[in-house]
Amino acid sequence: MALKHPGGPTGPDRDVPVNPLYTRDDIQIPRHQMPEGEIEPDTAFQIVHDELMLDGNARLNMATFVTTYMEPQAGALMAECRDKNMIDKDEYPQTAIMELRCVSILADLWSAPDAERAMGCSTTGSSEACMLAGLALKRRWQQRRKAAGLPYDKPNLVMGVNVQVCWEKFANYFEVEPRYVPMQGDRFHLGAPEAVALCDENTIGVVAILGSTFDGSYEPVEEICAALDTLHAGGGPDVPVHVDGASGAMIAPFLDPDLVWDFRLPRVASINTSGHKYGLVYPGVGWVVWRDDEALPKELVFRVNYLGGEMPTFALNFSRPGAQVIAQYYNFLRLGREGYRRVQQNCRNVATYLSAHIAEQGPFELLTKGDELPVFAFKVRAEETRFNVFDVARGLRERGWLLPAYTFPAERTDLEVMRVVVRNGFSHDLADVLLEDLRRLCERLKEQPHPMAGPAAGGFHH
Repeated sequence: MALKHPGGPTGPDRDVPVNPLYTRDDIQIPRHQMPEGEIEPDTAFQIVHDELMLDGNARLNMATFVTTYMEPQAGALMAECRDKNMIDKDEYPQTAIMELRCVSILADLWSAPDAERAMGCSTTGSSEACMLAGLALKRRWQQRRKAAGLPYDKPNLVMGVNVQVCWEKFANYFEVEPRYVPMQGDRFHLGAPEAVALCDENTIGVVAILGSTFDGSYEPVEEICAALDTLHAGGGPDVPVHVDGASGAMIAPFLDPDLVWDFRLPRVASINTSGHKYGLVYPGVGWVVWRDDEALPKELVFRVNYLGGEMPTFALNFSRPGAQVIAQYYNFLRLGREGYRRVQQNCRNVATYLSAHIAEQGPFELLTKGDELPVFAFKVRAEETRFNVFDVARGLRERGWLLPAYTFPAERTDLEVMRVVVRNGFSHDLADVLLEDLRRLCERLKEQPHPMAGPAAGGFHH
C-alpha cells in the first residue's frame, strides 16, 4: 500500500513494484532480436550475468597472455576514466599527457637515443601496434625507392612462420608479400641466416619476435641485426628490423638486462608491446615506439582540429577508451623498475617450477622451460600411445583448467604440443594444484586403449 501522511494532500499512488526475491515474472525475451519494450534493469543484469557463468575462469586460463589480475586501485582509476575518449586530447589533456609519459618511459626502458623526444603512441593492443610499425616500414621503403627512381610495387616482409596472426593480416591488408622462414628440426623460430637468405632489394624489414607465442622462446635479435649489417656491408640492401615484443619487451628489460635486443642496436627501427600482457593492464592497450622521427614518415601522421584543438593522430582506430592508458601509467608509477622485476621474476620462477615438475611426470617432454618468457611448451612422449595432448587438454577442462593444445606450423605440423602461460596472479599454490590434477588425469588416461580426442576437442587456434 502507498503510505500517506495523515491529513496531507492526496497525490499519485507511490507504490514501487519490486520483483520477488526468489522468483521473477514469467516473461519471454528474444535472443536474436531487440525486445519490443523495456525490462527491469535487475532482470536484464541477471540474464547476462547468469549466461556469463558458463565462460571459463580467466585466472585458470593458461592459454592467454592477457592480464587477468589488477589491483583494486587500478580498477578504481579505470572506472573514473571509462567515459574518457582517448582521441579527444583537447578535452582530456591530462590523459593525453599521461599517454606521452608512458611513451617516454617505454622509450627509456628500451634504450632509445633520446627517450623524451621518441615517437610513439598507445593502441588498442599489439596487433594494431604491429600494423602501424609495418606501415611505417613500407612507407620508408617506398620513399627510398621513389627517390632512387626504382620500382616500389613489390614490397616483402621477412619473418618466422611462428609470427602472431596480426602479421599475416598486415601482409594481406596492406599488400605486402610475406616471406616466412619455416621451422626446421629443433629450431622453432626465426634464425639469422634464414632471415638474411630471404632478403632482397624489395624487403621493407625483418620482424624479430621477443617471445614466440608457440613456445615462449626469444628470437636472436642481435644475431639477426649483425647478419643484416654484414649483408649491407657487402653491397646488399639496408634492411631495418622491427621487434615484436608483445610479451618479451616487458620481460627482458627487467629479467635479462644484458640481452641486447632493443634500440641499442641501430638497425632496430621500432618496437611494440602489449600493455595488456606483461605490461600488467587489463585488455585494451598496446604501445609502439620508433627510435626517432626519421623512422616514422610524417605523412602517416594526421592532424585534426574538429575536437576543439589541432592534434596529431596516428592510429587505425579513432575513438577508444582512455582507462587502460591511465592504468598503464598507474602501474609504471606503482611498481617502478624494481616492482616490475619482482612481478616478472615471480612469474618466471613459477613457470620454471611447473615445467621442471611436468618434465618429471613420465609421459611428457619439454620443448622450452619458461626461462625466457614465463611460458613453456611440452609434448607427450612418442612412446606413450594411449593418449595425446588433446586428451590432456580436454581432461583438464573438467577441472576448469584451460591449456591450449595445438600443432606447430609448416615443416613441423607433426608436432602436437601444449603450452602454459604464467601470468601475475598465478601462484606456486595454484601450480601445485595444476600438477596434482595433471598427475591424476594421466593415471586415468593410461587406462584408455588409444587417443580419444583430436584438435577439435582440445585445440587452440593461434
